[in-house]
Amino acid sequence: MEEYFKVIGNYLMVKLPEEIDHHQANYISRNVDKILMQGKASNVVFDFEDTKFMDSSGIGIIAGRYKKVLCFDGKVYAINVDKYIKRILYMSGLDKMIEILYKEGN
Repeated sequence: MEEYFKVIGNYLMVKLPEEIDHHQANYISRNVDKILMQGKASNVVFDFEDTKFMDSSGIGIIAGRYKKVLCFDGKVYAINVDKYIKRILYMSGLDKMIEILYKEGN
């Protein structure tokens, strides 16, 4: 899954898997934190293009990284969000903390 983390300029692009649950959450969080702590990026972009399922572990990933990037004056973005993920982000209140960009037609 290492190919899912790519630094472009000051942005860490994170291509999320089809299912985000507690099995993936620790791996994703650990790798994002490692890259942030190395100073390679101060903004995080979570790409939900392939994601079909996300439980509360996914909310934890995003909320935790949001707290970390605040230390670097960074931002968190969610891109390619479909209707299902949009609903989860809004129900959790993450829409007030991060910038969300939707898939076409959503």
